[in-house]
Formats: sequence, C-alpha cells, structure tokens
Amino acid sequence: MEQEQELGLMMAEDIMGLSLNPKKPPLQPSMSGRGGFITMPFIIVNEIFERIASMGMLPNMILYLMREYHMEAANGASVLFICSFLTNALAIFGAFLSDAYLGRFRVIALGSFSSLIGIILLWSTTEIPGMKPPPCEQFKDDCNPATPSQLAVLFSSFGLISIGAGCIRPCSMAFGADQLDKETPDSDRILDRFFNWYYASTAISIVITLTIMVYIQDHMGWNFGFGILAVIMFFSAFIFLSGSPLYIKVKPSSSLFSGFVQVPLVAFKNRHLNAPADPDEEYYHQSDDKKLAPTNKLRWLNRACMVRDPGTELSSDGTAPNPRSICSVEQVESLKTLLRLIPIWSTGIMILVTVGQSSFSTLQATTMDRYLTQNFEIPAASFTAATPVVLMIWIPLYDIVLVPFLARYTGQPRGISSKFRMGIGLVLSCVAMAVGAITEGIRRRMAVEQGLDEQLDATLNMSALWLMPPNILFGFAEFFNAIGQIEFYYSQFSKSMSSIAVALFTVGIAVASLVGSLVVNIVKNATSRGGKESWLSSNINKGHLDYYFWMITILGLINFMYFLGCCWFYGDEKKGEEDDIEYTPLPSS
Repeated sequence: MEQEQELGLMMAEDIMGLSLNPKKPPLQPSMSGRGGFITMPFIIVNEIFERIASMGMLPNMILYLMREYHMEAANGASVLFICSFLTNALAIFGAFLSDAYLGRFRVIALGSFSSLIGIILLWSTTEIPGMKPPPCEQFKDDCNPATPSQLAVLFSSFGLISIGAGCIRPCSMAFGADQLDKETPDSDRILDRFFNWYYASTAISIVITLTIMVYIQDHMGWNFGFGILAVIMFFSAFIFLSGSPLYIKVKPSSSLFSGFVQVPLVAFKNRHLNAPADPDEEYYHQSDDKKLAPTNKLRWLNRACMVRDPGTELSSDGTAPNPRSICSVEQVESLKTLLRLIPIWSTGIMILVTVGQSSFSTLQATTMDRYLTQNFEIPAASFTAATPVVLMIWIPLYDIVLVPFLARYTGQPRGISSKFRMGIGLVLSCVAMAVGAITEGIRRRMAVEQGLDEQLDATLNMSALWLMPPNILFGFAEFFNAIGQIEFYYSQFSKSMSSIAVALFTVGIAVASLVGSLVVNIVKNATSRGGKESWLSSNINKGHLDYYFWMITILGLINFMYFLGCCWFYGDEKKGEEDDIEYTPLPSS
C-alpha cells in the first residue's frame, strides 16, 4: 500500500509542522523576478501527474504479472515488494543527490525523464509482439514462463519508474518552498496555501489512481491503461520543464546524510586523542551556543568534534572551513540520537509489512461479488482505497476535534504521547490482520462448499464488501503508528535535523518492503515442500491465505511485545520543549 503510506507521510508532516515556520516569515517572489506563487502550478501538476503515472500501475500490477507473465501469486507479490523497496530506498539517494551535487531542479527533471522512459517501456510490453509470453488460460493450460529477455524488459521498466519516483518525490516539496521568498508580510498565508495545495494534490492523485486508473485498466485493457499513464507522465515532464525560466534554482550545498557518515570517520581518525579537560574550549560548536556538551553515551564518537589544532582546523570567525576534518557537537549528538532510536524505529517495520499485503487483497476481490448495482462492478484493486479515505477523513478530524479534547485530560499538546499512538497503531494492525484472516477463512470455505476450488475465474456468492473492514482498520492503524513515529522522531532531534524524522520513516518503508518480499518467499517455499499446495498458491481457493494472515498477525503481536520492551529501554521522551518549538522550514530534500 505505497499510496496510503505516502499520504500518511505527507499529512503527518502537515500536522506536526515539519515544513511550516509560524514565527519566521516565509515566502514570495524574489527580487530577481523569479519564483513566487506563479511557479506552483508547474510544480504541483508535475507532482500529481507523476504520482498518477507511477502509482497507476501498482494496484492492478499483481493481476498483470499473473495473467500476462504467468507468474505465481507469491512471486508477483515479491516483485511488487521489491519495487516498493527500490522506490523508497532511492528516495533517500535522490534527496542526497539534490542536496549535495545536482540541485533539486536537475534531479526532478532527471526523475521525470526516467519515469517517462520506464512507463513507455512498460506500455511497449502490451503492444509489441514477443515482449511477453504467449497468452494462455491460467490453471488450465501449460503456460510458458517469461523468457529472461522478456523479464529484463519488464524489470527495467520497473527500475526506471522507481528511479524517477525516487528523484521527484523527496525534492518536489522542497523545490516548491525554494520558490517562495521569506521577507513579505503575508508570507505565512502564502506558504500555508502552498502546503495545503501540495497535500491536496497527494490525496487527489491517490484517489484517481485507485478509482479511475484501475477502472480504465479493468474495462479498456492493459494497452490503453498503460498508454494513458505514459501520456500523463509526458505531460508531467513537459509542464515541469516549461516553467524552467520562472524557477529559483538553489545551488546544492551539503546533505545531512553526508554529515552523519563523516562523524564515525572523523572519530576513527581521532581515535588516539584523549578527552579534553575543558569541554567549552576544545569541542567545536556549529552555533554560538556552547551550552550543549557531548554526552557520555557512545563517548567514542565525541572525538569527532574535538578541536586538535584551532589554528588550522578553525577559521578566524570560529567556523570549520573543512567539515571533513572536524564535526560539530550538534552533528555528533544527532547521530547518537539516531542510533538510540533504531530499536524503536525497527518496531515500525512489521506494521508496514502488514499494511503492505494489498496484492493479496486484490486477488481475494477478483473471486468475490463486486457488483454494487446490476450495472456497476467495483474494480478489484479499488477496495484498498478504504485505507487512504480513512486517512483523509480521520487526520483532520483528529487534529481539529479530538486533540484539544484529549489535551485537557492528558496534558499532552498532541492529545496522547507519540509512543502511545505508535502502540495503538501496532495493536490495530494486528486486529486488522486477524479480521482479514477470519474473512479469508470464510471466503475459502465458501469456495470449497460451492465447488469452485478449481475455478478461480468463477464468482463466489459472497460480497467483496467484506474486505472493507480490514482495510478500514489498516487506515486507522497507519494513522496512529505512522504519524506517531514521525512525531516521536521529530521530538528527539534538534531543529536543524528535523528532516531526518521523515527520512527515517522512508527508510522504514524500504526495509519493510524487503522484509515483506523475504517473508513471502520463505512461506511459499516452506509450505510447498513435498508437492503440497502452497499457502500462497496462485489459486487462492486451493491455498491457505488465511493461515498466512494468521502468521502475520502472530508476528505483529510478537512485534508489539518487542515495542513495549524498546519503550522501557528508551525511557521518557523529551519534555518541556513543545511550547517553545520553532518549526523549521524544509532544510533539505
């Protein structure tokens, strides 16, 4: 469910103020005549079209891989997990590339071109003979598998699309903020309008993806559906490049990620130094405030901010001309915070694996009655739309109505603590998975009773609306856990490192996708030994998808117990800073 995770991530940033600075005036046209709100349509339309184009292939892709490339369900799900991993892992690389080397404009342009080529390549697999295996009736004919060259073309298209998304998504919002100047009286209102439109564009693109694009692919064919996506991506790139003369193009400087890498390297370089007697004099501070002293935890890292020779390592104004030779106390302490957060961060991986089972939900829906009326049938992949709809409705409702009410009784500015919210999300994900397992058990039993265990194309006398409760619960689980995670990470870092909070969550999605692929392959191989029907059989009427869901539920419960242990080990959150928080504008991609 990459779409739902994306929406939760964007709205989380909005709720917590990760990108807004209410005390500092943000942003209008620059003195050069470039930038300003006139550039927003080019940037936002590029973002909407890119998301529709790249995400528009995902909801139905499991069906395309099974029907056109004759993949087994488990293999297809594993491929989609790996695609999600690449997209999110490359987002970190894209942010680093834009901040440190190429700048945001060039990276977005490069990503737009890569996505366009990738989608055209995917569309070509539906049009050019020989690009995919010959058609056959699944489960009845001896279908020829795809050749290595056919898979190479398919996976190349996925890779190019992932590269494009990894370049565009982490840079687009920051590039939009670059266009707005910080010196005008009404800058607060203008910046607020930009972020509102940006978040709205995310919601719009996801809804269009899970409804209109899925419907087109179902009723007008893969060639027309993927062709539409290619046209949309072409206009995404064209519109973005058309605004080039109007943009402010900020030059790249440095990246927070490179700073984190430098700390252990410099500490190792200084490994023979002894701790200074006067910390105020012999540790390097990036700011004028020298009250922050290195902590005793992970003390070996403190050597990275020790000043060996002030005459050569520091300039006359006290700054470090060569950041590769010395790090600041702030950098060292931020890295320590990051390392300390890793155990709690790891507890979020399992819930993302749980929420990411949408491919199997699509397969379930294909076997069930999806008609709302005699003439309208809901596309199988559209049932997962319940999750982002819950996020879109519940996030503003919680923030506007429930937070003030809860804050009166709990004393927490956000209603309840971030760790408590994360725990609620973990429990709800287990409940959602258990409900999904019960629903699948009933669906499979009815298929056997109705004699349809060998007829996957037949429709059960069971409404697909029974798939809605698990997806709705997943929406609530993601709301509590995902936003709680980012809120917790943000509260633990210094203001200058706030963008790391979002980066941590993005890395979590990438790792969860890799873990999800690993779990699917292990379950498939373990349960098909001795010629048995795998739990994750392509014919889900003969497999045991319900057993798989129960296994994920049990793993989720074990993960919840692990989470409680991590919370106890971590101790109390930072307190007393909430009222004085000065929200930072986007410091980097």
